[in-house]
Amino acid sequence: MPLRTLADPTHTPALDRSFVIDQLALGLGTDQSPPRILLLYGSLRERSFSRLCVEEAARLLQLFGAETRIFDPHDLPLPDQVAGDDHPAVHELRELSMWSEGHVWCSPERHGQITGVMKTQIDHLPLSMGGMRPTQGRTLAVMQVSAGSQSFNSVNTLRLLGRWMRMFTIPNQSSVAMAYKEFGEDDRMRASSYYDRIVDVMEELVRFTVLLRPHSGKLVDRYSERKERGVPIDPSMDHSAIAIVR
Repeated sequence: MPLRTLADPTHTPALDRSFVIDQLALGLGTDQSPPRILLLYGSLRERSFSRLCVEEAARLLQLFGAETRIFDPHDLPLPDQVAGDDHPAVHELRELSMWSEGHVWCSPERHGQITGVMKTQIDHLPLSMGGMRPTQGRTLAVMQVSAGSQSFNSVNTLRLLGRWMRMFTIPNQSSVAMAYKEFGEDDRMRASSYYDRIVDVMEELVRFTVLLRPHSGKLVDRYSERKERGVPIDPSMDHSAIAIVR
């Protein structure tokens, strides 16, 4: 299943790109590779505003020096409809998550919540997969689009899911109200405070991803998982002491 290709951007935000790049140079240290970001959207409509928001986000991430992949959920089966990752779309989604260092999730709000398409993608990402963890320790930015007035139901749910998936969800977020008014006939987002917020969110995501990169492994290192893997535990620390430390 091919990934959706981004057209060359015809406009870029009026911001000081060097400010972000200089900050990243301080955090990259010896690893100068671009931050790897996976973007997911939650609608199968031909003109999906969550997809258009994700494409704008991807352009910004590329502007800030990141490498991006957008997953197309059109062929994704329902959870438990197939076993493991035998389905090519499930396999692709999981491989992309393993490749990534950070995620962007953008869902429409439907009946006051995220869409089934959005939840299906997250449900196909297991906490553990053959000793590997497709989401643990990765950064996450959450966004939503609404047909009516501004709401935060979807981003609040996405935050909860991100925490459950053991991700580091950044403080900033984006909620675009009446999204159908925010895009031109060329499917590019118009200049507005909503667009500026997406710039803020993507800038913050790249910054957090780079700053956490040298520490992500240690930040998600758990005693219970070391014990499960058979890593030797300090014999001087008995179970009661460990319980007190917790």
